[in-house]
Amino acid sequence: MPNPDRAPQDVFPSPPRCTPVRVVVADDNPVVRAGLTALLSGREDIAVVAEAADGREAYEAAVRHRPDVVLLDVRMPGVDGLAALPHLARIAPVVMLTYSHESEIVQEALRRGAGGYLVHGEFTVDELLSAVRDSVRGRAHFSPTAATAALAQIRSDATAHTELDPTPLFSATSAKSLSQLQPTVGHSTSRLSDRERFRLSAREAEIMDLIASGMTNQQIAAACFISEKTVKNHINRIFAKLHSTSRSEAAAKWLGTAVTS
Repeated sequence: MPNPDRAPQDVFPSPPRCTPVRVVVADDNPVVRAGLTALLSGREDIAVVAEAADGREAYEAAVRHRPDVVLLDVRMPGVDGLAALPHLARIAPVVMLTYSHESEIVQEALRRGAGGYLVHGEFTVDELLSAVRDSVRGRAHFSPTAATAALAQIRSDATAHTELDPTPLFSATSAKSLSQLQPTVGHSTSRLSDRERFRLSAREAEIMDLIASGMTNQQIAAACFISEKTVKNHINRIFAKLHSTSRSEAAAKWLGTAVTS
């Protein structure tokens, strides 16, 4: 028999609260640190567990508190953000939050393990909060200047990869020499013809070009400003239209280099 004296909240207990995202804020400007801490701490699902004035303090705080996300400035006295970044990235996702917008710095931060890059003045409060929350899920956020630099780096890497190994997707069983192959990438008329032949949409053709260049789903998502889930959905449709089961098979068909029986 139910106990009539039992409080309603005991009969229907409240659902457990989600564990808040634990954040370390690292910036040498105390005003910026205080502002970010006040902003983030005002959210129920986010908690600032430590502040740091340079890279060394950030690393020590990360080791001690094991945060879910680190917000890291680039230019700081002593150990700067870029120097500390590889060490911090081994502990938690790192989002660069800085006034440094130079393309070289953005690209270096990405090479050293940054999971996002936000330039002050280029994002809203809601976008910052989304970046913190999404970093835990492995989703990258970039403000416009950083996104442009990231895309330039991706294209540069893709070009360098192609120059070093121009035939990573070609079948070795083909008797034709590379000089006999007719490349189609980069020619608008051929691209339109391929789109019509495979019945790809403009977006699917764009993504297929990026797949053929060797980009990962994460890189494609950043380049096209869409989520990785959306990229996967596009790829599933592309594979169906190209009657392919792998990226290499789809790319070979797209580039016109598949060996036909």
